[in-house]
Amino acid sequence: MPRISAPTVAEHRAAKHRALLDAARAILAEEPGAAPSLAAVAGRAGLARSSAYEYFRSRQDLLDALIQDVFPRWSKRVTDAMAAAGSPGAQVLAYVDTNLELVAEGEHAVARALAAIAPGQQLDDSSRVMHRQLSHPLIDALRALGVPDPATTAEMINAIVYSASSLIEAGGDPAGIRSRAEELLGPFLRDPG
Repeated sequence: MPRISAPTVAEHRAAKHRALLDAARAILAEEPGAAPSLAAVAGRAGLARSSAYEYFRSRQDLLDALIQDVFPRWSKRVTDAMAAAGSPGAQVLAYVDTNLELVAEGEHAVARALAAIAPGQQLDDSSRVMHRQLSHPLIDALRALGVPDPATTAEMINAIVYSASSLIEAGGDPAGIRSRAEELLGPFLRDPG
């Protein structure tokens, strides 16, 4: 019987599964032009190639699992930051800052790479769910600020996030760009009172 590196077999399998997903993410962030092979992912995770097939039947199976992993993690990180921010204005700024932080960390590059190499219904559905999950707390924060049309304002804020993301991905200074976005939105988002 193979040795396990966790208290239970289930925890061992979960850790190996996580290691393979993290390795695939890292490879995609470094080389976004092509889907990584299971052998490359296993090697990056420190596992034998045959071990990768215990977790994923094919490269497409791995990419589908990565899609199911990347978008919910992005969404959770943003919504957690917003929840911890406190006031509605601070929540909106947390939304912007956390999205840009994720872009600077390479998560957007991974999502773009997945869109290029694994387009399909799974990707479309996951992307749609993530954007819906992120839009609700943003719109709620804008509504709490008394913004007359929170949905339209949320779209305008997302346009700023998109532009700032493009600047970061083009090699701009992430901290400086995040700071400019906050300077731009900060006066508008001051809580009344």
